[in-house]
Amino acid sequence: MSRIPRIVILGAGYGGIVTAIRLQKQLNYNEADVTLVNKHDYHYITTHLHMPAAGTDNPENARVEISKLIDEFKVDFVKSTVLQIKPQEKKIILEDSTLSYDYLVIGLGGEPETFGIPGLLEYSLNIRSINSVRFIREHIEYQFARFKKEPTRKDYLTFVVGGAGFTGIEFLGELADRIPRLCREFDVNPELVQIINVEAAPTALPGFDPELVEYAMGVLKDKGVTFKIATAIKECTPDGVILATGEVIKAATVIWTGGIRGNRMLEEAGLETSRGRVVVDSFLRTKEYENIYVIGDCSIVLNDQGRPYPPTAQIAMQQADVCAHNLIAAIRNSSPREFKFSNKGTVASLGRGEAIGIVGKYKIKGYSAAMMKKLIDMRYLYIIGGIPLVLKKGRF
Repeated sequence: MSRIPRIVILGAGYGGIVTAIRLQKQLNYNEADVTLVNKHDYHYITTHLHMPAAGTDNPENARVEISKLIDEFKVDFVKSTVLQIKPQEKKIILEDSTLSYDYLVIGLGGEPETFGIPGLLEYSLNIRSINSVRFIREHIEYQFARFKKEPTRKDYLTFVVGGAGFTGIEFLGELADRIPRLCREFDVNPELVQIINVEAAPTALPGFDPELVEYAMGVLKDKGVTFKIATAIKECTPDGVILATGEVIKAATVIWTGGIRGNRMLEEAGLETSRGRVVVDSFLRTKEYENIYVIGDCSIVLNDQGRPYPPTAQIAMQQADVCAHNLIAAIRNSSPREFKFSNKGTVASLGRGEAIGIVGKYKIKGYSAAMMKKLIDMRYLYIIGGIPLVLKKGRF
């Protein structure tokens, strides 16, 4: 190992950016060379993406320039796409160069999980990035313009959302809020618009409090959403979806929010994966290499019952804190810290002024839950960028 250890962080999502910020605050000068690699020169706030996707917020509000978050004298930023991870050689192959490392943090984010459903990759849209939500927003607006030219094509005004997890439910709330405005703008009868949610599980928001799920579904039904629960999508086609029941829904828009898997590069690197994600040890390391840490959507952390925690922003941020601590401990030959997830609560928005959540022992819903959601968002902005970023990006 070189005199100054080289730490490479792949990905500037929640886990990657917070790890970089923690390292730049806690490492001494010349204690380590830290390099952050990301394919964009901005970090985007994934939990905000459902709003610009529906068109209820500007995509710019969900992105933050990385240069505003890191100290260039302490963290080198490389804008590039990762092509290959070579752990045996301790090398990262980028599209335009190669990086060597002593310690590696993989926070590359996930990819859509299609569960083998034919046509999903080809014919559905995904809320996964700034560019993807720009496309979805413009696509939705375009359907209204198309309908004005071909008023017999009701499928232009049919929107199918596959999956009723957090992303799906939050997007449904925003889309239902946007539709009346689009109807006024394009002079379309709102009764012609259909928003259909299809979920294979026996309930929306699987694993969430049943009372709050019932409340959420009631709010969204009142906004015009039709639910098809315990119904799987059998196939996605250019014309819509075919359900497992045999029902065919003709729709020009299918948005898939039914799950994510890890990044394919982990398996290609020879790491043991499950659905593209690595089961890490208690210190967030791979079982094959003690100098490789995996966080965020690429990792699996098991709870006391041996079941994986859902990959959320909250868990990625907590992993980042422990990961940064353990990297510094490895460099200083001090004791690492085991990762223990502390659930601070969960809040799901249901559109303007509505949300549901569990904070501690308390169930919250309606306006108070919506305010809590804003506070959570502003807390994250404060963590990564302090008061200036809260004032610039916060939704007051």
